[in-house]
Amino acid sequence: MAWDEWEQLKTAAQGRATHTQLNQASQQGGGEQGDLTVDQQDLAAIGDSAFKLFEDLGRYGRDAWSSSQTAAKDLTTQEFEVGGGLDVVQKKWEKQLQSLVDACAHISNHMDFTKKAHRGDEYHIASTVSSIATLDKGFDEGTKS
Repeated sequence: MAWDEWEQLKTAAQGRATHTQLNQASQQGGGEQGDLTVDQQDLAAIGDSAFKLFEDLGRYGRDAWSSSQTAAKDLTTQEFEVGGGLDVVQKKWEKQLQSLVDACAHISNHMDFTKKAHRGDEYHIASTVSSIATLDKGFDEGTKS
């Protein structure tokens, strides 16, 4: 890249507003405010779904464990190689199931934490803003005398 070309690019960049753009995203948009909103109902729905999935996986995810282990043992005893394969599949299922149950618990707990944290943030912001309003009112009264 030549020095002149670099200077032209710098000049062109200075004329544009600062904003983030992903590769190949259109240049339209980039408004003043974002459009992502989350309310307590959204967080509660996600947390509830994760908790229900956590409970159901914990309750029903291991239903086939006993019969699968018995079948694997019987097949292995009868010298069928598929018995060892079934045992491997069952162990893999157990690991994956536990990972999924843990992830659901994590999501559910995080949503509960997020709801509580935002509730605390909202209280703090509201009390701070009301304190500023009280100060403003006091200053306004002071300028009238």
